[in-house]
Amino acid sequence: MPDSPSTASSASGSSRPEALLDLARAAKGFMPDDEGLALRDAATRAGAANAAGATLMEIGAWCGKSTVYLGAAAEATGAVLFSIDHHHGSEENQPGWDHHDDAVVDAPSGRIDTLPFWRRTVDGAGLGGSVVGMVGDSPTIAAHWRTPLDFCFIDGGHGAEPAWADFRGWSPHVAIDRWLAIHDVFPDPADGGRPPYELWTAAMASGEFVEDGECGSLRVLRRVAAPAGVR
Repeated sequence: MPDSPSTASSASGSSRPEALLDLARAAKGFMPDDEGLALRDAATRAGAANAAGATLMEIGAWCGKSTVYLGAAAEATGAVLFSIDHHHGSEENQPGWDHHDDAVVDAPSGRIDTLPFWRRTVDGAGLGGSVVGMVGDSPTIAAHWRTPLDFCFIDGGHGAEPAWADFRGWSPHVAIDRWLAIHDVFPDPADGGRPPYELWTAAMASGEFVEDGECGSLRVLRRVAAPAGVR
């Protein structure tokens, strides 16, 4: 049975926020801790900005590492985090690619299936009251989404097609004076793939966002103008 929030804290003798950070650090994933802490802090600021109860969104969850960093912010501020992933892995996670992990391949189907790992991570962190998992295609869900977002974190597929689909589908849902975060933004092509950097460049060039924080490859932007066509 997953630990409850109280037992998750008391088991290590640490406070609840410290226990969640320990769980985030231990979870399978690719988020460096300094970027995870910056992500949590940005989401905490967004959560605190909406006294009525903020809506946070995560696009791309893998096994739940970033979900716990964000979930900690949601729990601390009374916000709700919606976490979207089809859980079959991005292009860069497939066999033959650098970020492939045989441990997350479902033997009967032969396909990557990170959903059991994500559930184990979130349940083990006792975040069921603050985190809602949604399994499906990100652009399809975005097309039916109607709630303004206080914070949106884009960290899904890094190929051009899925990255742009996530950006075009979700960035318009970010409310005025609220935040959009993009992961794996590398100005130097030698450091990583181009699509996340191109998303960040497009957001800045649009005039709809301004820079509002960075850490490593994490970029945080704040919306200052309505999306084109919604003014």
